[in-house]
Amino acid sequence: MKYNLKGMLTGAALAVFATPLFTTTAMAGGITIDLAGEPATMDPHKQWNPTSYYVYRNIFDNILTRDNDGQIMGQIATSWNQASDSTLELTIREGVTFHDGEALEPSDVVFSVKRITNPDFGSPQLGQFNKIVDASADGNVVTLTTDGPYPALMAQLVKLSIVPEHVVEAVGDDAFNAAPVGSGAYAFSEWDRGVSVTLTRNDNYWGDKGPFDTAVFRAVPDEATRVADLQAGTADLVVSINSDAAAQLASDSAVIVLSAPTERVGYMGLNLDKPPFNNKEMRRAASLAIDRLGITEGLLQAGEIPMAQMASPAHFGYNPDVPAFEYNLDAAKAITAANPDLAATPATLATAPVFDQRIVQALQQMLNDAGFNISISMTDMPTYLGIVRSDPAENSELSFGRWSCACQDADGIAYPVLHSASNWSRVNVPELDAFLETARASLDTEVRQAAYNEVHQMVRDNYYTLPLYQAAVLYGATAGLAFEPTANESMFLNRMTMSK
Repeated sequence: MKYNLKGMLTGAALAVFATPLFTTTAMAGGITIDLAGEPATMDPHKQWNPTSYYVYRNIFDNILTRDNDGQIMGQIATSWNQASDSTLELTIREGVTFHDGEALEPSDVVFSVKRITNPDFGSPQLGQFNKIVDASADGNVVTLTTDGPYPALMAQLVKLSIVPEHVVEAVGDDAFNAAPVGSGAYAFSEWDRGVSVTLTRNDNYWGDKGPFDTAVFRAVPDEATRVADLQAGTADLVVSINSDAAAQLASDSAVIVLSAPTERVGYMGLNLDKPPFNNKEMRRAASLAIDRLGITEGLLQAGEIPMAQMASPAHFGYNPDVPAFEYNLDAAKAITAANPDLAATPATLATAPVFDQRIVQALQQMLNDAGFNISISMTDMPTYLGIVRSDPAENSELSFGRWSCACQDADGIAYPVLHSASNWSRVNVPELDAFLETARASLDTEVRQAAYNEVHQMVRDNYYTLPLYQAAVLYGATAGLAFEPTANESMFLNRMTMSK
């Protein structure tokens, strides 16, 4: 099904069926990008996952952004002032227009903040912004008020996109998701459900203009097909390739492989409310069964580093002194042998095509070799996201994920995955909550680091979740494309160039 911007803004969705056109748009002044799946949403407040983010981040401007070196810089806010421990004043850029021609006003910034922080709206990102308790505008200055000090606020505002109040209020959330209107370097044009999303260059953009007339983001779940598309010239950039594919592409002079370490942590989530992983010894057995070094050096081979905490060296709050997890298959087998009924309990490992299935299959094999009874459940990304955010009774026993906050602060990864108030978390430990709250409420970096040290050690000692590795990202690109991968995995079209 295709959704057209003009049709949606008049209140009617245009629904047609079409055969996907698998030809590159690069020669016609465009770029074709193969993603590992379809975006879960085009509404930046509805979801935050790589497949969606790659697309919608080009449609919307955020309050702040990062340059390619990871430094925070202005976007819709041109300057800022920490007026007190709990108030941040933002000067809003003038002369910015949305794609429908209406001016972006400070009131749109206030609306966007209040929308994403409204519990009734139900944003999956709420846990990253719920320290904000108020937003107000006075002239060209927006003031954000937080519930006490919030040291990660600037880092989190890098992710907060500005949506037009007049459009959202007129068409409603569902219609806005189907045909979003932003102020970014590219405007939404068409969403052919299950096939592709097409963006067109915003020639009135206030900042650096995009080099491509159009950008087509295609849903291509099969990695081999993505690689074949790149080599055939029907795609200009492909994401989510593994080291085997990278080695295959390395011998092709028409393409290049691009990589970067990221702030993303690959981990296996555990349902602590259902057997067998509501038992600490069984969680310990699962950890002992996983050969993290074998996964990073034997399978991934792109510079990934085994992790024993829900943070990476790219985050503030990372603790290099947390001891690595031990790999000991015999010890894991001894635990499962001593608990045969728990070990035999059927357990499902949830996954989606965007993830490297070699890792998922390796985890299943390692756990089953240790005596567990693990099966894999593969669903599309929106269904997977619904599963891992569901109540414990409906949630899978295990899930594979790779978490990033694009904020380079441990608050953006440890809090949503571990705090009991987060709908991503399966952990409910008051002492752990207290340390997470201390870390996000102090402006003293030493206090914050000490709190995160406690968090990481508690997770390590109790196996509340099983961190696996700091992820690296690999892209395949046509040789003429200049694109610099970053730790926060942004894909800004207007930072790319294409030479023939």
